[in-house]
Amino acid sequence: MKVLAKHYVIENADIGEDTVIRDFVNIFGCKIGKNCKIAAFVEIQKGATIGNNCAIEAFTFIPSGVTIEDEVFIGPHVCFTNDKKPRAVNPGWKTIPTVVKKGASIGAGSVILCGVTIGENAMIAAGSVVTKDVPQKTLVAGKPAKVVKKIDW
Repeated sequence: MKVLAKHYVIENADIGEDTVIRDFVNIFGCKIGKNCKIAAFVEIQKGATIGNNCAIEAFTFIPSGVTIEDEVFIGPHVCFTNDKKPRAVNPGWKTIPTVVKKGASIGAGSVILCGVTIGENAMIAAGSVVTKDVPQKTLVAGKPAKVVKKIDW
């Protein structure tokens, strides 16, 4: 791990070699693979998992229950959720898992609701709101995100 930051909180995290972490991050109780790039102002919470060779851009929020596989790109200002019925007081709250498969890309400003799977090499257009599963090698866009086309690159 290479911390290129003066101001950060990293607690109880398993971080792979050659991963670069920038300023103003909160990383705790999670696992981050090898050779990742974590930009400034990112929060990765307890129980989240990031694979190898991932790029997590600035201002991204990754809560408990999110699994990101290898070689995934997460654009700036992406927000994942982990609760379908958020309340300030919710004694029966349970994390709802979300999975981003290998090679997927999520565009800037997208919101990923919990309980979905984003398929291998899928692409989420900037500003999309993903409310349901995204098939592999598919481009989705919009609010809510809908299939635009299959991709073969």
